[in-house]
Amino acid sequence: MQNQLTSFFLPNLLNEHEIMLTLFKNAQIYAPQHLGRKDVLTGGKSILALADHIELPAEMEVKMIDCTGLWLVPGLIDSHVHITGGGGEGGPASRMPELLLSMMLEAGVTTVIGCLGTDGITRSVESVLMKVKSLRAQGVSAWMYTGAYQVPPPSIIGDISKDIALFEEIIGVGEVAISDHRSSVPSIAELARIAAQARVAGMIAGKAGIVNMHMGDAQDPFRPIHEVVAQSQLGYKQFVPTHCNRNSYIFEDAKEYGKKGYVDITTSSYPYYADEEIKPSIALKQLLESGVPLGHITFTSDGCGSLPGFDPETGMLIKIEMGLPSSILRELKEAVLTDGIPLEQALQVATSNPADILKLPGKGHIREGYDADILVLDPEFNIVHLMAMGKIF
Repeated sequence: MQNQLTSFFLPNLLNEHEIMLTLFKNAQIYAPQHLGRKDVLTGGKSILALADHIELPAEMEVKMIDCTGLWLVPGLIDSHVHITGGGGEGGPASRMPELLLSMMLEAGVTTVIGCLGTDGITRSVESVLMKVKSLRAQGVSAWMYTGAYQVPPPSIIGDISKDIALFEEIIGVGEVAISDHRSSVPSIAELARIAAQARVAGMIAGKAGIVNMHMGDAQDPFRPIHEVVAQSQLGYKQFVPTHCNRNSYIFEDAKEYGKKGYVDITTSSYPYYADEEIKPSIALKQLLESGVPLGHITFTSDGCGSLPGFDPETGMLIKIEMGLPSSILRELKEAVLTDGIPLEQALQVATSNPADILKLPGKGHIREGYDADILVLDPEFNIVHLMAMGKIF
């Protein structure tokens, strides 16, 4: 039997809240699970209804969007973006610019998680917070990590625990660098303390309290995390290690690590470093074939971060590129159309997985009551429509 929204419910809703309606008709819904052909009704900033067929009274003002032959999916979540710019490893001229709203929209991204990076010295956590506020004011969703590569991590009020507990926008700490020549070479005790502080603050504030870990090129790169877990009461899911496809040996380790904890695949650095990187779409396929649970895997762009190359003998910077959020959609397309991963599985790594891992309220799913972050694609992964927080961009 078809579900039908009645005229009894909607006028009362409209009179009470004075909201404008948008009705997506006849879309193939990937929520990210495939639900078949349905209609989606949005109003204000929320998804109001998801049903086989939605009829509205003729007198109601509603924007109708015919999605016949199109996919309707959650807006993408890019959970590792240098929203105030990254880089700087090659001197002042190597500083990357900050994220532009247009970079998000052309990528189908409706939510970002901002972070600092290498430069926690001349760039500040405060500037990341203000950029989060700026993006929110422009109509998209944004959160952030306090801290940076450095240990002790920089913070806004001198304490990462208080940053997480007191600032609604801050969900954890990161990206903290390990196994990298640019890290502060933190001790196991220092890493454990950071993770413990983030965990407790997250519990108090009802947030993930995650520690985002920058993984470098050193051999046995996950060893510091293994040692923290072995020497404390902390678990592997307290951490999200990123750049897990940066070379062949870290990726081989990630195939085992991912069975216990989360692994994040960076999409931007391919094809810039094709001789070193594991292509993200192929990485996803191989992680799944190795037995890594799908829910443990995320894709992020490292957007507006630097993608540096260093001379192995001198350690000097020899090349640098910049990450772009659009790389996520590109690799999802390749995963489905070239590597044969079902669309509903591929979508999870940039929608429901980051939303669930990072405890982002109302994000990552097409569900009644969730935020109206909607991406409409054609079967070639071209963006046809994009809605963020109920607004069509």
